[in-house]
Parts: sequence; C-alpha cells; structure tokens
Amino acid sequence: MRRREFITFVGGAAVMWPLTAPAQQSNQMRRVGILLPASKSDSVEQRRLTLFTTGLQELGWTDGGNVQIDARWCGSDIERVRRAAHELVELKPDAIVADGALTAGPLQQLTQTIPIIFVNISDPVESGFVANLSRPGRNVTGFTPGEFSTRAKILEVLKQIAPQVRHVLVIYNAVQAPQLGMVRAIETVAPSLGVQVVAANASNADEITHAVEGYASKPDGGIIVLPNPVTTDNRSLVIALMTRYRLPAAYGFSFFVRDGGLVSYGPDPAVQFRQAASYVDRILKGANPGDLPVQGPTKFELVINLKTAKALGLTISRDFLLVADEVIE
Repeated sequence: MRRREFITFVGGAAVMWPLTAPAQQSNQMRRVGILLPASKSDSVEQRRLTLFTTGLQELGWTDGGNVQIDARWCGSDIERVRRAAHELVELKPDAIVADGALTAGPLQQLTQTIPIIFVNISDPVESGFVANLSRPGRNVTGFTPGEFSTRAKILEVLKQIAPQVRHVLVIYNAVQAPQLGMVRAIETVAPSLGVQVVAANASNADEITHAVEGYASKPDGGIIVLPNPVTTDNRSLVIALMTRYRLPAAYGFSFFVRDGGLVSYGPDPAVQFRQAASYVDRILKGANPGDLPVQGPTKFELVINLKTAKALGLTISRDFLLVADEVIE
C-alpha cells in the first residue's frame, strides 16, 4: 500500500476509534502536558485546547479530577518553546501533546520515554518524526495534515482564484523541518502552472514585513503563507500587508480567511486535537505510542473570502465558488 493511500485509510478510520463510552478509570491522578506555540489569548489555540479537554472528558478524564492537564503557552519564539518543553518534561507527565513541529522537535530531543502525541506535522516520516506511518516506533505518534504534496495544492488554488499570478513568494519558517518539504513541493509543481517561486524564511514579524515589502512591486505577484506558529501569531500583520499591497494570497488554515485573508485550502487542525484525546486515553490505559498508527485528515476544506476578492478586483467563477466548502461575503 502506498503511503498516500495509507494516510487516507488511517484518516478515515479515525472517526471509528474515539468517543466511545467512557471506561471506568482508576483513582490514580494522571498527568498530561500540552505544548501550544501561541499566546494564551489566541482564540484559535484556545479552541484547540478546548476540543482536546472536551474529548478527554467524554472519554472519562476530567481535568482536576482523575487527570491534571499542564498547558504551556510558549508563542513562536524557539527559545521560549525549548524552555517550555523542558518544563513539561521535568514534570514527568504520562503523555505530552505537541502542536506542530516547532514544539514536537524540542520534546523529541528531550525525552525518548514520555509518550508524545503530535498534531499538525506534515509528512512526519520525511520530516523525521516517525519511522513509518503504520508503526511509528519509539515514543512518538500523532496526526498529520498529509504529505508535502497536499500543501502544493495551495498554489493550484491561488492560480484558480487569481489566474494572472506569475510570480509567487512563499513565506515559511526554516526552524521547522516540514516547512522546507512544503516549499520543495510547491517549487516542483510551479513550472506546470507557469509560476516562478521565491521562498522567504521568516521567524518573526519584522522578517515577514521585510519579505513582503521587498516583493510587493513584483508584477503579477502572489503570496503563499505556509501554516506555522510564526505566521499564525502574526496573521493580523500578514493580512494587513496583503491588503496594503493588494496581493492575492493563499493560506493553509481557514482562520486566516475568516480574519480577512483571500483563500485557504487544507484540513482543520482543531479537529485533530479532539482525535488526539483518543490517543491520550489509550496511552493512559497502557497502549504503546509506537504501536498507534499516524492518522491523516478526513477532509480538506476550500474557504474563500468573497469580500476580499472583490477588494482585490478579482472575479471568481461560479464553478469555483460552488466547490468551496465556505464562502465568506
């Protein structure tokens, strides 16, 4: 079975495992860490944490009752992430949930015994987080938004909504290994779409601004904003820059579009936080994380902001609007 087929298979199976009737738990207080690369006030990350804790509760684990959930909000700065990861490992929890490669990487370097359940890491085999998808091995497993090639689809979406685009700037974060794979996947499909791609590494707001301002005068230009904690943390800035320079931009997360971005294509990572609760439940009951298969998404969503499209002077075909999962007017 090919890897892409396997991702689809385990992703489809995901809906059958969690949310069974809660089993009787022991009186022992268990401990679960969760590392979130955002500020505590970030509504997107708050929703993810809520879905995770709700999922645990439905499986019989109540925060402050039979389980203690230790959340660390560390933002997108790598040094803060490393300090927060160290704090969680020092607590010796029964399991740790990591949002993305920025958090999972430091955790994996710190412990080979504490189970780590990652969410939102693209192509975790090629990115070096697991040995294979069916039996990850060691102490790491989790949930992936798909192979690198699924992120290349964002370029196709950008071309469909803004066919005049001939030059594309890809904003990524080099600290996270999967981001480089996404860039390569986009570069691979670009010639077939008549697009030239330039990639810009950005680790903070200033670098995002510098990259966009240096590119804004490019004729027939467009932007792809890869999903990572840096771009998510600075999404208000990113959207403001796209508006100021009238640049059509495509994103990997739908909340960018709901906040004023043009178009997005990808799975909803928040859904996988709820699924992560099922793996924590199984691990707390004795399962080996290395035996739990990495699961993929069950759905990819196309979201379009029609108001933003009109502001950019873009006319979107009725057929394209009809295939969208959500159109914001």
